[in-house]
Amino acid sequence: MISRRNMDLAMTFLLKVIMLVSALFLMLPVIVTILTSFDSRNYIGQFPPTSLSGQWYVRFWKNDYLWSGLVTSLQLAIATTVLATVMGALAALAINRMPPRRRDLVSTAFMSPLLLPGVVLGFGLLMFLSTFVWLPPFPQLLAGHLIISLPFTIRMTLTGLAGISETLREAALNLGANERQTFFTITLPLAKNGIAAGAIFAFALSMDELTISIFLSNFKTYTLPVALLTMMRSQFDLTLAAAAVVLMGLIIIVLFALDRVIGLERVIGQGTYRA
Repeated sequence: MISRRNMDLAMTFLLKVIMLVSALFLMLPVIVTILTSFDSRNYIGQFPPTSLSGQWYVRFWKNDYLWSGLVTSLQLAIATTVLATVMGALAALAINRMPPRRRDLVSTAFMSPLLLPGVVLGFGLLMFLSTFVWLPPFPQLLAGHLIISLPFTIRMTLTGLAGISETLREAALNLGANERQTFFTITLPLAKNGIAAGAIFAFALSMDELTISIFLSNFKTYTLPVALLTMMRSQFDLTLAAAAVVLMGLIIIVLFALDRVIGLERVIGQGTYRA
């Protein structure tokens, strides 16, 4: 008869195996892409590569079409992150002070873009923004990226604000601080991890956004994902793999910087303050 201890050990082992298989399943496409980007062959052959080379990164460096898309993606991601973080934090602060019923209604309204397919949002934005013929493509792309990023910055900031006791704000006001001083000395420091987590999501979503960007791009202003999709249809080579690795590398650099400055575990895993 199997003892309870042996059953617990078996369940623990099974759980570890499931975690390992899940991690491999998630990481395998990334590993394949990285190895493929160093393939020395001038054609797409069998995996794994027979020899390694950095030729595809050299071609990416010299490809003006992909570089233009990368520069546009970085500009969009930075602008989206700054605007979405500021707007999301202010909106979350206002929502957090509303009565419960109104808070739920307004929060749901801000989350509604996440319920719509990207094709619907992209087409709707294209029809709406086409009436503003004087508006350049970059602000149109920025509007689209903000629509999908704001729900995450608002939600993550609300998560940070939810753990802050209202008594702390009231105590600061009773001690003579005004609303501005209370916000910058009490609310903002305690909610900064949630705000930072929202900024991470905004940057990553903007860099990776494809569906809405397809509708709002033109032949001069386009993002890197749009450029990759276009090249896949016209000339499919491993320069695409090198560009994908560069895109992943940028996200990793942002995460590493946040880990060094704030602490990634605090930002994502422990984003709320417990009074």
